[in-house]
This record gives sequence, C-alpha cells and structure tokens, in this order.
Amino acid sequence: MKKESRKEDQPSREIFEGLEEMVRQKIQEWIQDLLNEELSEFLGRRKGERICEIDKPKLYRSGHARPRKLTMRAGTIEVRRPKLRGDAELEQRFKSRLLPLFVKRTKEIDEALPELYLHGLAEADVDLALRGLLGDKAPISPGVVARLKEKWKTEFEDWKERSLADCQVAYMWVDGVYVKAGLEKSKAAVLVVLGAKTDGTKEILAMVPGHRESTECWASVLRSLKERGLSCPKLVIGDGHLGIWAALRSVYPEAGEQRCWNHRILNVLDKIPKKLQNQGRLLLKQIPYAKTKESAESLKSKFQSWCEKKTCPAAGELLNNDWDRMIEFYQFPQEHWQHIRTTNPIESPFSALRLRTDAAKRYKKVENATAVLWKMLMVVQNNFRRLNSPDLLPDVYRGEPFKDGIRKTSKPNEIAA
Repeated sequence: MKKESRKEDQPSREIFEGLEEMVRQKIQEWIQDLLNEELSEFLGRRKGERICEIDKPKLYRSGHARPRKLTMRAGTIEVRRPKLRGDAELEQRFKSRLLPLFVKRTKEIDEALPELYLHGLAEADVDLALRGLLGDKAPISPGVVARLKEKWKTEFEDWKERSLADCQVAYMWVDGVYVKAGLEKSKAAVLVVLGAKTDGTKEILAMVPGHRESTECWASVLRSLKERGLSCPKLVIGDGHLGIWAALRSVYPEAGEQRCWNHRILNVLDKIPKKLQNQGRLLLKQIPYAKTKESAESLKSKFQSWCEKKTCPAAGELLNNDWDRMIEFYQFPQEHWQHIRTTNPIESPFSALRLRTDAAKRYKKVENATAVLWKMLMVVQNNFRRLNSPDLLPDVYRGEPFKDGIRKTSKPNEIAA
C-alpha cells in the first residue's frame, strides 16, 4: 500500500517542481495574446476578419518579429511583436503601449537592481542572482549593471538641479553619512538633507559629497537649496556638529534649531562611570519626554542633583550646553514631537546604506559612489513613514505659534479637551 501511494504522489511532485516554468509559460502566452489584441485594436479588425472593399485597407498583418526577451518579477519570457505591411506612414503610427521598442526589463526589475546593491551584492553577482530568481534567460549582466550606473549618474545630476520652488517644507533633518572608499585615506562625508512637506510626506532634498562636515560645505548645500527655490523651514534638526548650525544662521537665519536628544544623551553618558550609566540613562530619557518645558527643566535639575551626589558633575553641566536648542521642539505641535526630538527620521534609512558601504570597499572614489548611494536612497524613500497628524503641518509652515505643543490661539475648552 505504501509503495502504491508513493507512485500516486509522483505526478503531483513533478507538477510542483515544474510550477515556475508553467507559470512563466502561461504569462508568456497571455502577453502574446495581449500584443495581438493590441494590433487588432489599432487595425479595427481581428485576424481573418474582412471589411468592406470601399474602405480599401492600407495595412495588413505580416507575421511576427523575432522573439525577444522580457524580464519581469515573475521571470523571463520570450514574446514576438506583431508586424505590419502596407502604408509605411501608417506602420510608424503603431506603437505598442504594452511592449515599447528596445525595452527588455520592466520598471520593477530596474528598481530591484539598486535594492540588490543595498543588500551588498556586487556587480558580478547580480547576473547570477537574477538568473536564479528570474530564469536562465534573464538578460542581466555586469555590463548592463554598469550601464545602469552611468544612467543613475545622469539622473542624479538632473536631480541635483531640480527646482524646489513648489516644495513646502515645515521640518528639515540634516546629517553627514560617512562612506568608505578604496582609495580614500579616511572616510568622507556625504551631506544629506531630509524634509517633511506640508502633506506629511518626507523627501530627500539634497545629497552632496564633502570632505568633512564643515561650515563651508554645509553652507554650500543650504545655498543651493535656497537658490533652487526652497523657502526657510520652520525647524532644523541635527546633531551637535557646529558646521551645520553656523551655516544655517548664514543662509536660513529665521529657522528654529533643535539638537538631537539621542546624540546628547550619549555624550552625557560618556561622562558617567559605566556602573552608573544604566541608572543615569533612565533619568536622562525622562527629560525629552516631559509634557511641558517647565517639567523638562525640573527633570534636568533632578538629574544634575543626582550627578552631584554620584561625583560626576560634568555630566550634569553638559546638559546646560545649548539647552534652549534642546527644548525647541516644545514650540511645535505635540503630535510631531516624536519626529523632531531626534534625527531618527534621517538616521533610520541610512542605517542600511551604512551597512552597505561598510561591508566592502568597492568604491574607488566617493564621487563615484554618490550616484549609487542616491539611487539606493530613492528606493528606501518609497517606504518613508508619513508624519503623524499631517493636517497640522500647514499650520506649522505658516508659522502658527505653539506652546508646550498646544496652539496658542486655541480656546480654553479646546486645551482642556
């Protein structure tokens, strides 16, 4: 009985093992039918269908062109474009919407290539990986990837010059991402600016390679944004590097400044003995989560008193540095505090890029890596999380005043609610 059941299971196993090829074959047949149907729509008649002699048709079907490969996420198939004969001028008018000339890959496949780079795949490995996923006929090779990289460079140059006149930005995060390059003696910075628009979406506004996070480099980035039409953001969030803040005051002096709490907490903990750091961290984290500015100041005093008792007063004194810029977020809607207290919105998408650039020194020069990093970032940008309560962002952009996260113009009953 057992032997008979095994024989019965064998055909189903064969079907399952050939399932991928069967699906690709069905997709190939379906797309070929769509191509033929597209030509019938253009001619106004189906194959073999006669029309009145008075119309005297000037175009006729003339078989199919040579098979061509088309790579999709479902795999690589072969299709044949229908051919026409007759009036040459009318022949030129027929352009397939389904399969344009010279297209060998769908848009989704081109978008998958930077994703493969994002996960650390080398050029030579792309062909092998895609053939395993999309079939042996996948027309992807290291040469194709190299040409795509050249295309990305051109797209990146155009992107850097795009107009920002219609981009209304309420908040802006700034950071420097450090990239390893094979011929560079040390890591070089890629200066990045991320903006929160009034519709709640986030967009990368600038990405510029620089030797360091200096005032001159940041000022150049900000001036470029301003020259391309970007109006002054209401709040800029960054870490403690002095270069960005000096540059900001020279280009966008009206912008508010918010220092990143994550960076400040790490700096303060460095001045506390290791055996006391867990306790100190618990006290520190309470400060930026206080409901009001007054409560935050009270918690700061409590932490400083604790530092005095534990004989590490330098840690408490460090909180006094730029304190006004640490609590700037209280002048903005409470619903946005989790976004603007730290540089997490810009740190998170770059964590994957840092893994990619730290994993291998495949970039000879930082300038050559920037376009690839930009393309990978454009892939990540599609998954950026929207800000909470986006309906409040137009109010922020217009400069509506807030105190402790509540609109100053609110009525007493609204505040109580």
